[in-house]
Amino acid sequence: MLRRRRNWFADRYWATLALLLALGLVVAPCAAQKKAARADTTKPGDQRITAYFDVSKIVWPGPPEIARIKFLDLFTGEKIDPSLFERKKKKQTWMDRMAGQQQVEDMKMDKLPFQLIRTYGVAVDSKGKIYAGDQAVGAIFIFDPENKDKVELIGNGKQANFGMIVGLAMDDTDRLFVSDAKLRRVLVFNPKHEQEAAFGTDVLVRPGGIAIDTENRFLYVADTGNDVVDVFDADTLKFLRQIGKPSHKHEQTDPGTFSLPEGVAVDSDGNVYVTDTFNDRVEIFDADGNFISMFGKIGDAPREFERPRSIAIDADGHVWVVDAGQNRVKVFSQSGRLLIYFGEQGYYPGQFMGPWGITIDKFNRVIVSETFPGRVQMFRYVTDEEFAAEKKKRESEPAQTAATPEQKAPGAQTANPSANDSAAK
Repeated sequence: MLRRRRNWFADRYWATLALLLALGLVVAPCAAQKKAARADTTKPGDQRITAYFDVSKIVWPGPPEIARIKFLDLFTGEKIDPSLFERKKKKQTWMDRMAGQQQVEDMKMDKLPFQLIRTYGVAVDSKGKIYAGDQAVGAIFIFDPENKDKVELIGNGKQANFGMIVGLAMDDTDRLFVSDAKLRRVLVFNPKHEQEAAFGTDVLVRPGGIAIDTENRFLYVADTGNDVVDVFDADTLKFLRQIGKPSHKHEQTDPGTFSLPEGVAVDSDGNVYVTDTFNDRVEIFDADGNFISMFGKIGDAPREFERPRSIAIDADGHVWVVDAGQNRVKVFSQSGRLLIYFGEQGYYPGQFMGPWGITIDKFNRVIVSETFPGRVQMFRYVTDEEFAAEKKKRESEPAQTAATPEQKAPGAQTANPSANDSAAK
């Protein structure tokens, strides 16, 4: 009887042991698989380098139409080195060990990279470098699209003294003109980024956008605080005349007058384009300051304005207007017909948050700045000649040939074109 009980316990013992071993063999591979799965899991930080779409394919209008505007790149400031933000432990002394304290090195604040915060005026020099004036940083950032790691600065208290940077303009000798709303003046820098002149304090009230007529040698300054556009000699820097009627009430609505004008641009014929911001319109004048025409009215439709800021003219004479209220960039014909527009509120490429500045360089690149947060986006304008060549090429190809796949950015729209508006065909 006792022997049988011992045999029963022995049998149960070995059976239980065998079952545990079997379970162990099953659980062990599962644990290993879970561990391997965890090892293969993508870290959150690695998601930043995952390409969900090709930004080089962001175009307006979208396929199958022929693109007229292409997204190229964006700039936010100096290159960020993550190691600058790491707090490294210092070597402990015997007193620290006795006290149970750990010493860490403080971040070196003087070595932290500068980033755009509230960006206004933009300009481009003959070498293709982009200049962006930032009010919050109190500096002008200089970006090289060919080498994004290299960012130069014209800083406040170093190369110059800035109060409130607004407008930027570059002449044909790479002299940089900068308007300062707080100090009521315009600064001039030579190609070496050295200040060589300052003028306008006896005339300007609150200067905004600026533009240069390189043929007639005129410098135009939109004096937002005085409701006029002041005209200076671009070489002697002497004051010449005013366009519009001076006023501090910002109530003028008659053609040829302004209410808080902010942007100004010049076309190849010397005509002057002004964004009459508070009246939500664009006014056009000849080189002598005579009123020609105007277009635009307040509204939330694409062809209407909600606080137009800066303005630029492309190589084909189209008028580009930054609409801060709608977070869009709009392109018009000379007669004021809307050809195309792009953008909407957002942080993705092709979207805007408080856009302000715009300029178009000799390479047909369109540079747009944003004030919240500070950012500069670069686009490429497809000219009428390039459009015609692409259209001819497509017409000569077989009808069944598929169009090149391209991605349409949010907010991308084309206005209903007329036969005379080649930019929107």
